[in-house]
Amino acid sequence: MADVSSPGISRSAQVHVVSACFLGWTLDAFDFFVIVFLYDTLSSAFHVSKAAIIATTMATLATRPLGALLFGLLADRFGRRVPLMANIVFFSVVEVLCGFAPSYKVFLLLRALYGIGMGGEWGVGASLAMESVPVRWRGVLSGILQNGYSVGYLLAALAARFILPAWGWRAMFWTGGVPALLALYIWARVPESEAWQQHRAATTVGVLRVAAQHWKQMIYLVALMTFMMFLSHGTQDLYPDFLRTTHHAPDRTVSAIAILYCFGAVLGGIVFGYLSQRAGRRLSMVAALGLSIVFIPLWAFSHTLGWLAFGAFFMQVGVQGAWGVIPIHLNELSPDQTRGLIPGLAYQLGNLIASPTNKIEYKLYQHYGYQWALASFELVTIVVLASLVSLGRERHGRSFHEAGGSG
Repeated sequence: MADVSSPGISRSAQVHVVSACFLGWTLDAFDFFVIVFLYDTLSSAFHVSKAAIIATTMATLATRPLGALLFGLLADRFGRRVPLMANIVFFSVVEVLCGFAPSYKVFLLLRALYGIGMGGEWGVGASLAMESVPVRWRGVLSGILQNGYSVGYLLAALAARFILPAWGWRAMFWTGGVPALLALYIWARVPESEAWQQHRAATTVGVLRVAAQHWKQMIYLVALMTFMMFLSHGTQDLYPDFLRTTHHAPDRTVSAIAILYCFGAVLGGIVFGYLSQRAGRRLSMVAALGLSIVFIPLWAFSHTLGWLAFGAFFMQVGVQGAWGVIPIHLNELSPDQTRGLIPGLAYQLGNLIASPTNKIEYKLYQHYGYQWALASFELVTIVVLASLVSLGRERHGRSFHEAGGSG
């Protein structure tokens, strides 16, 4: 297929679009991952069990489909820019309020509201970015865009290393107000999607009608994203607690290891995103999953922190390598009129179904120990996920700007 850029969008505008969408997902992920470094701290602050704090992550994941539905419909009906700006301001304000929560119940409610904001950002940002770049750059830019999740985790680890000891847990959430400034950048620098303007539906009902016509594809994408969520949340959310609980690692060491495997995740997203442009989306994802499964023994069963860090680094190279293909893979599979809705909604419905991941792994830990809990859960996840990827289809390199290209 010819290597074409978005009609009417300059190279500098493409840079601004990708930068804004990357930063939006980065700061959104930072706001989510702050909590994984605060399980014990918040448990003590709110006088509840650690399991109750872990349950707040499930509340966040469970409400994300509401955000995907709301902001996805707005993005397909009225354009990508304004819904993206509104979304970023919304989740930033809620994150700041989390730092003022006076009780566990208020905190739980705020984390559920935050999930609505987090759920809306990915789908709108991914559609805007993928519609705005040349075909030949889609794979690597997909990896870079999705790497915002890993960079957000990295920033949360840095905050746990430096902000938490100095200013306490509330300041960790107050820093989540920074993303609101990104809305100004989007307003000033980011153009509207040309592809959306070409294929926009006349009504919201029209968007929903097109989505309903592709219900079989939607079911497949939700199943795919469910196991992708098992993969990411199952390897990331409880790993800091695993290091503390099983290996008695101090907080500084935990944050250092988290920083290291976040760099592995960034590397994986770029490498396998680039590979997907050459070898195809599905083959690249299966290769990344194969890398992860090889490193499960070192990641879960090593006896020293050094080998655990080594295993965690390459585990996340594989995990984020598979994830790096997802933004472009889902956007290429989506009908043109629903590209703001379907990728994000499938993504977040997968989150909803997979929202008990941390609770399941924590229960497994209580019965079989952390090592077997993490390893067995991810072994099953990777095998099933590789099968789903292999059995699916792809539309590698399709144009977003050709008339009648909704497929």
